[in-house]
Amino acid sequence: MIQSMKKNGLLLALFGLGAAGLVAITYEGTKAQIAEQKQQQLIATLAQIIPADRFDNEPHKACHQIVSEQYLGNDRPHQAFVATFGDAPVAMAIETTAPDGYNGEIEIIVGVDWQGNLLGVRTLQHNETPGLGDLIDTRRSDWVDSFVGYRLESENDSRFNVKRDGGDFDQFTGATITPRAYVKAVKNTLNYFNRNKDVIAAAPQCGAQS
Repeated sequence: MIQSMKKNGLLLALFGLGAAGLVAITYEGTKAQIAEQKQQQLIATLAQIIPADRFDNEPHKACHQIVSEQYLGNDRPHQAFVATFGDAPVAMAIETTAPDGYNGEIEIIVGVDWQGNLLGVRTLQHNETPGLGDLIDTRRSDWVDSFVGYRLESENDSRFNVKRDGGDFDQFTGATITPRAYVKAVKNTLNYFNRNKDVIAAAPQCGAQS
């Protein structure tokens, strides 16, 4: 009986080691492909929020880590991508978080030119309710395009609210919390940009050890 238990235990341990090894081999074999897919997705997203004729560098390679719980939604590092033309900064894409979505955090990226005009906004990740709050996703609606062309006239620009709160942006039928959180996050990101655009390029590069 004891010999049988030892044998079964050994077989189980060998099976576990084999499975772990297979997972490790699979991961190593696909790691480069996954990284390449992520980079291509990033490049495609940046192209949607910063027009290609505005810059002559590769913004996805000009990435800096920034942190601001006050303006970017939490105390985690976010990424900022600097677009340049002739070595002069002309635009930036800033990742930010709306912490108060209906179903939790909403990850957003905001494209803005150096004068503070919004060039484009995209939702990177969310858990909002399908059919209600998910209109922030371009696969569901073009609502995020309503930000294009806006810039802050003041830090508390009242236009950056949903219409129900006296602002310019549509709320969704049956889902006001999501667009309210989203508009607030975009406004906070613009305030962060206006306050810090000249020093972001000096922030640690993405992937650098802190």
